[in-house]
Amino acid sequence: MAVFADGILFEGVDTFDPNCWTLDAYVARGGYQALKKILGENITQDDVIAELKTSSLRGRGGAGFPTGLKWSFMPRSFPGDKYVVCNTDEGEPGTFKDRDIQRYNPHALIEGMIIAGYAMGAKRGYNYIHGEIFEEYERFEEALDQARKAGFLGESILGSSFSFELFGHHGYGAYICGEETALLESLEGKKGQPRFKPPFPASFGLYGKPTTINNTETFASVPYIITQGGQAFLELGKPNNGGTKLFSVSGHVNRPGNYEIPLGTPFSELLEMAGGMRGGKKLKAVIPGGSSAPVLPGDVMMQCTMDYDSIAKAGSMLGSGAVIVMNEDVCMVRALERLAYFYHEESCGQCTPCREGTGWLYRVIHRILNGEGRAEDLDLLDSVGNNMAGRTICALADAAVFPVRSFTKHFRNEFEYLIEHKKPLVNHKWG
Repeated sequence: MAVFADGILFEGVDTFDPNCWTLDAYVARGGYQALKKILGENITQDDVIAELKTSSLRGRGGAGFPTGLKWSFMPRSFPGDKYVVCNTDEGEPGTFKDRDIQRYNPHALIEGMIIAGYAMGAKRGYNYIHGEIFEEYERFEEALDQARKAGFLGESILGSSFSFELFGHHGYGAYICGEETALLESLEGKKGQPRFKPPFPASFGLYGKPTTINNTETFASVPYIITQGGQAFLELGKPNNGGTKLFSVSGHVNRPGNYEIPLGTPFSELLEMAGGMRGGKKLKAVIPGGSSAPVLPGDVMMQCTMDYDSIAKAGSMLGSGAVIVMNEDVCMVRALERLAYFYHEESCGQCTPCREGTGWLYRVIHRILNGEGRAEDLDLLDSVGNNMAGRTICALADAAVFPVRSFTKHFRNEFEYLIEHKKPLVNHKWG
């Protein structure tokens, strides 16, 4: 995969330069100017959070929650330890953007986390990195070492009264640890399973202390907001959808990769940037926000703009920004079976509806695909989904149900045909 971007996250970054990730290269691009501005001009914590609110930066990990509002939840007057945690547990199928930030521009993430620590009165931060990207973990550790030696991390940063330390933590490849409370459990050395909420991490997070968790791309966007202003960031996108966004485009396109574009860009333009449909095939369907987002028919997707509100209005989610493009040759039953198998395997097993329900979904879809489906199976899938969604501690059960509901809604004819004729309507595998 490659990065195709002229936006703020990769501005001036030559991904073909093996040293583009280093401190010297980052400083040459204007790096750490935001931190110097805050400390040199004595900008207050409230001012930093206000700029985040003005920017309309929304969480880039999937939920899209307003970042400034989230930072304001941190009880800054709390006398004990407080923590800033980055969620780089990028395990959503179709998503591969955050690893490229760590690969090519890790200091933007580091600077963003330092600023977050300053704004929320935290003196320590952790970056939880997905267990299957070890090279990016090593690079992040090298970048941390460079930042410490240059005085951007540690005690009395740049001669100020502000101190902040940051550490990398390598995970073990469990998808469930992308859920923020399961991530905290894993970070504490325990089994990665979600916690009951409330209490929420802002009041009871890492080691029982107030904690704010944001995604890699979210933190990496912060330095620009501080140097250029929240209004400038907002104007890059559209109201309620400020800034640019990284989209991981994969599937049947000519140039799969990461594309940084302003929020509100038409999907048709993004598809064109990715080289259009491979082999001149017709666009059949798109999953716009990672595997847990409901699939949309191609003609519906072509009417959408790439922002939270437009995708939600169409009946799906922008999510992590993983755009999975499928052409006319894809058997939608086969594609759904593969997704259902993933969620069945990745359920942590803590909640019965998820532990048992994901298995039911996979086995029923597998049965249909193999010509053993029954007329009542589509109603059974709907019934199982109703007993899963909203009935578990975390949203993994919902994530497993969304694809099933959307695939059987928009492409029901393929499921019905396979059940009736014992063979796929479209007899092509993914690829």
